[in-house]
Amino acid sequence: MLLKPPSKWLLLAEGRALWEAGAALALWPLLQSAPRGDGHSVLVLPGLVADDMSTEILRQHLGGRGYDVHGWGQGRNLGPRRGVEARMREQLARLYADSGHKVSLIGWSLGGVYARLLAIHAPHMVRNVITLGSPLGGDPKATNAWQVYRAVSGDRGEDTARLAEVAQVPAMPATSIYSRSDGVVAWRSSITPAGPCSENIEVVASHLGLGAHPAVLYALADRLAQAEGSWKPFNGTKFGPLAFPTPRT
Repeated sequence: MLLKPPSKWLLLAEGRALWEAGAALALWPLLQSAPRGDGHSVLVLPGLVADDMSTEILRQHLGGRGYDVHGWGQGRNLGPRRGVEARMREQLARLYADSGHKVSLIGWSLGGVYARLLAIHAPHMVRNVITLGSPLGGDPKATNAWQVYRAVSGDRGEDTARLAEVAQVPAMPATSIYSRSDGVVAWRSSITPAGPCSENIEVVASHLGLGAHPAVLYALADRLAQAEGSWKPFNGTKFGPLAFPTPRT
């Protein structure tokens, strides 16, 4: 099925991301009740044209939950230019070697595409992979950022075919967090295929606010806190449908 980008009205509504970030800061004390982790390494990858500053709130939250959190350290994400994927693989391998344990990957939007590619090609190093509003269908044209992607990455079709690999279901636990009111990425393209340890978590958020939305921050801590080999689907019913609507496809 050919997916269309979100409507222009949803794109205009992306301005609510500022409110979502403010809500996270206001609810910061309550977010400290989120599950704590075991200290394993977490690599966080930013979205298109964003850098590590965009994931600062997310990384601070997870650091406070006990994780060894790392940004990607490559400046702005300008697409899969030459050397970008190789440097991510090197960073993943370094974190894996230094800690002696598998690494969790979190990717926002295009960063989630990278995270899935890393997980598919280095499954022995990856504990789980979580994506936020990522076009997992592998088609950038299902987004309102397609023209920006082409302009900054220089892609003329070759990378589009490469990104289609993300449609595969990773061998480790995989979670896709998405919003039906996403104004940048068509929400249906963010649905991860069914698998023995894959899931979709719906939130009510803008695309630009996913990395700082209180519900997303809680869900991330909950997913990362699971011990290896004891994965269970996310249960957000205690928070009600305003925080975690029942996922629909």
